Amino acid sequence: QAVMAHADWIIDLGPGAGHEGGRIVFEGTPGELVAARPTLTGEHLAAYAAS
Repeated sequence: QAVMAHADWIIDLGPGAGHEGGRIVFEGTPGELVAARPTLTGEHLAAYAAS
């Protein structure tokens, strides 16, 4: 989570793992991901940022 929080750009693949993934579900900055929380990754990153 710390690496993602300091990244310049995040490309989140999903919506799930394995056969359930493979599509781009989010692309943008960590701040945009935390603000929108459109994915499971966004929810976890928001919780990390709040701690």
